[in-house]
Amino acid sequence: MYRIGQGLDFHRLETNEARPLILGGALIDSEFALVGHSDADIVIHALADAILGALGLGDIGHYFPDTDPSLKNMDSKRILEKTMELASEKGFGLVNIDCTLIGERPKIAPHRIKIQSSLSSLLKLPEDCVSIKATTTEKMGALGRTEGLGASCVVLLEKK
Repeated sequence: MYRIGQGLDFHRLETNEARPLILGGALIDSEFALVGHSDADIVIHALADAILGALGLGDIGHYFPDTDPSLKNMDSKRILEKTMELASEKGFGLVNIDCTLIGERPKIAPHRIKIQSSLSSLLKLPEDCVSIKATTTEKMGALGRTEGLGASCVVLLEKK
């Protein structure tokens, strides 16, 4: 049995030398940082929501509410670990993931392999089962004005 899930996440961008930019668990060299309650890793957030959706288990806000002060600046890899535990408990494993980052800046192409390798390692998937792509909004809207960055992920789960 197979299940498909999709997830979507957006966060505002800021210039903040004290806050790193983390995408897919990888530290990205950039003048930008994402604003959020946790480390604001939009790739992992969208990925976790896709997995939870495929399992019919809601979203990450249910498990990691942004109203919980103990989760302030949390490493999003914890979200992914919990999500993978839930998948395993339900007898499912990941087959592949396909993630698209949406925004004008930072440019993703120079960091694509680093993000892919990070997720491959975190998920224990071969790199050719982890797709990382990027697109712009052709300068339209808030993302086009570099006010934020988005991520969309699709996953395929298989019953073990």
